[in-house]
Amino acid sequence: MNPGIQKVEALDAGHFVRVEWEDGSESRYPCVWLRDNCQCPHCFLRSARARRLVFEDLDVNIVVKEVALADRKKISITWPDEHASEYEAEWLKKRCFSEEARAVMREDLFLPERQYWGSDLQLPKMPFEEVMYNDESAYKWLCTLKKVGIVLLTGAAARQGELVKLGHRIGFLRLTFYGPTWQVQDKADANNVAYTTGKLCFHTDYPVLQHPPGVQLLHCIKQTAAGGESEVVDGFNVSNKLKEQNPQAFQILSSTAVDYTDVGVDYCDFAVQNKQRIIDVDSRGQAVRINYNNATRDTVFDIPAEKVRPFYAALKEFNDLLNSTEHKFTYKLEPGDIVTFDNWRVLHGRQSYPAGSEVTRHLEGAYADWDVVMSRLRLLRKRVLNRD
Repeated sequence: MNPGIQKVEALDAGHFVRVEWEDGSESRYPCVWLRDNCQCPHCFLRSARARRLVFEDLDVNIVVKEVALADRKKISITWPDEHASEYEAEWLKKRCFSEEARAVMREDLFLPERQYWGSDLQLPKMPFEEVMYNDESAYKWLCTLKKVGIVLLTGAAARQGELVKLGHRIGFLRLTFYGPTWQVQDKADANNVAYTTGKLCFHTDYPVLQHPPGVQLLHCIKQTAAGGESEVVDGFNVSNKLKEQNPQAFQILSSTAVDYTDVGVDYCDFAVQNKQRIIDVDSRGQAVRINYNNATRDTVFDIPAEKVRPFYAALKEFNDLLNSTEHKFTYKLEPGDIVTFDNWRVLHGRQSYPAGSEVTRHLEGAYADWDVVMSRLRLLRKRVLNRD
């Protein structure tokens, strides 16, 4: 993008600057925002890409004294205190306040597009080694993970430690009370229902934390011959269906704070307590995170008694939708497979398998935060697409 500026002028008694572009479009910039974002060395530390101007020194009612078109690629502004600012055309165009420009910026920064799915999921698959050592493959992996919510990596070694390597590829893993990685296998006196051979109902991990891990990684090291199939469901897709067929149930699940608890000893001893809404929504009412784990839902329920039964009815309807054949997808991990999925969106479960005298099924698990994953995605995009 190399936009050219046709004309620049002050509007609204100097409170706005209007830029007319060579392509015929125009942009209007509030002067308080322009002054706040002056790019000169006094106001902006370029090496850190951080603002140096302190907010106390900003006049929120500031107007321009003079605005000029330095050339078709830059405008210059003189402020009432004689401070001078310059703004590059490309920089300005990218930050246009029009709805269209803001939508483009949201897409560029956050990749909000989602591809919903049900039992018809075509599970995306990629070779583990390619993701580890090829930037284009790693970029495709993370883009697909953000859009679809789940990607299967194949061909990893069937031994512990592969997730640590994958964590370094992203940046770093999330440490929790179960350790930097954790072993999903049948254990005596299990401190987590996952460490048994029983069926695991659809759930997201760790809603008991104030900030649940965004991405989960599960590496199959050993797989049982009978049973142990994995199941996943698109929580955002199901939330949309619930909102369509029963808006009241959706409203209850997106507004009721549910108590979660987790007490035990693993990486260290812990006693965690938290409240979460089953469906977290944004300002537009769209689901942005599912917080549902029946195993760690507390017996304590901090709501009025008369609201309890309506909550259970709403949750039952949501749970029934999760488990419908229309929505759930079943597959079986093979040794060397690593399933990576959005823990804020994709609920996962497991079918039971026979107990034995020795370990017949072994998965290693780990978490990463979406902040870390999106950071790596943006860096890979810049490298792969040669973009700033």
